[in-house]
Amino acid sequence: MAEIGIGIVGGGYMGKAHAVAMSAVGAVFDTGLRPRLELVCGSTPASSERHRAALGFARAAPDWQALVTDPRVEAVIIAAPQAHHREIALAALDLGKPVFCEKPLGESLQDSAAMVAAAARTGVANMVGFNYIRTPASRYARQLVAEGVIGDVTWFRGEHTEDFLADPALPGTWRTRSEAAGTLGDLAPHMINAARALIGPIAAVMSDVQTVHATRGGEAVLNDDQAQMMVRFDNGVAGHLFFSRTYHGRKMGYAYEIVGTRGAIRFDQEDQNALHLYLAEGPEAQRGFRKILTGPAHPDYLPFSQGPGHGTGYNDQIIIEARDFLQAIETGQPVWPTFAEGHEVNRVIAAARASHAGQGWRNISDF
Repeated sequence: MAEIGIGIVGGGYMGKAHAVAMSAVGAVFDTGLRPRLELVCGSTPASSERHRAALGFARAAPDWQALVTDPRVEAVIIAAPQAHHREIALAALDLGKPVFCEKPLGESLQDSAAMVAAAARTGVANMVGFNYIRTPASRYARQLVAEGVIGDVTWFRGEHTEDFLADPALPGTWRTRSEAAGTLGDLAPHMINAARALIGPIAAVMSDVQTVHATRGGEAVLNDDQAQMMVRFDNGVAGHLFFSRTYHGRKMGYAYEIVGTRGAIRFDQEDQNALHLYLAEGPEAQRGFRKILTGPAHPDYLPFSQGPGHGTGYNDQIIIEARDFLQAIETGQPVWPTFAEGHEVNRVIAAARASHAGQGWRNISDF
């Protein structure tokens, strides 16, 4: 087994999740590469030191430049705000260091295009953080669709709904002050990625984007609270996507329905260890959705637990991402989703913004 020095830019919500995942991935998956938490960088030297002590890093970096250029950092994880993704990723890639970047990939379509180009130019391992599609249940849903278990797909409905800004009395924050931090930039990428993974590339969109609460604490809200899209996939399937951060009662409403000619699939991230499957067979009186509890027979479940129905959790999704990132580094072969997938998701978002502005269908190929 070989060690690999990991540097993480950002030690907050996602930085901590990635640090925990890198500490656990070797034991869970018996990886050939074993991560060493080498350097962490927060927003200030003081916060960097706090993250070092709390998360078990060997050292704290004064800034991201020091982290990326440090010779003992052999791979970089970007868990910083999207405005910094491009400059950090390009610096690391130019040094030949693999990069895992949280979604969305950069602050704009131009950012993600530059990151994809740099990854292609350098040939360095790269991945983007779409973790929810990695649950054993969603992995199994992809398998069922690919195997034609529900027949030819005719319809897809997906949502990513949460209520962290449902209360209009909440004050304005960084989440309400830039386009990239709105619902299209924050929540939508996950479900667009799911739609692409489950059904295929999206060909065109018709969208409507809304700011539900125009002000917060006397401060203007500068981005969107919710958005919806009618979508057409390349393979002819029709669908609808909805995203909201003001949806009372939804905590992690990443959910989808897939309808086919011989059955249907339902999934809800708030019950992430279950998949609901309907097959149009048998007597009508006995038909209905059946709940499948994930277990060792489903993808990536057994390394976490030998017991069916015992379940996996959010942090386990990040551990699976860590396994995939290490595999890409070790083998030199790309592991989905690479930066290219992050850019494709951003193209859909750009088309959705243009569709809303022009009130018409927009082709993804135009972006």
